[in-house]
Amino acid sequence: MKTKHFCLIGLLFFTASYLLFSKVLPEFQQPIDFAHWFNIIGACFLLSFNDVFPKNKLNVAASILTILGVIAHIGLCTIDFIMTSYGNNDFAREQLSQQISNTPSILYPFVIVGPSLLFLGLSIHALNFIKTNTTSVIMVILGALSTGFSFFIMKDGLYMLLSCILFCFGLGFLLFRNQQTLK
Repeated sequence: MKTKHFCLIGLLFFTASYLLFSKVLPEFQQPIDFAHWFNIIGACFLLSFNDVFPKNKLNVAASILTILGVIAHIGLCTIDFIMTSYGNNDFAREQLSQQISNTPSILYPFVIVGPSLLFLGLSIHALNFIKTNTTSVIMVILGALSTGFSFFIMKDGLYMLLSCILFCFGLGFLLFRNQQTLK
């Protein structure tokens, strides 16, 4: 398998996770939380973008942010797995949520800032192609921004799904932009 295939697998799993997060499909995630498993798998495969894009100073910064973002996604999904393990115990989930909210060393790196770093890192990778693939780069950047906006401000699952699709399609178009320059 080539590196670009790993990137494509990551995009597919990541998009599938947002499809499940959006609740567009009927709820079928018991006893396994497929949305968060797909999100972790997708995020880990998205690390392959660090190898597939050109090597330069921008790539180094983008790679570091992407790695930190994947680590944060794993942490966030772990927190959500614990939340899910409480089942119908709303009181226990609320207690855990309060504890996380009152613990900045968990809240910021794993809930608020950290997961956004994955989107930021991949958007910075995309900036390498602003002159040659402007539309795809704009798709990635707008998708990243609107995913964050839909999650933090709107709290709208459908808008978050559409934003993620825009983000992933932009990356996919960049991935297949020129077969000769990719691994």
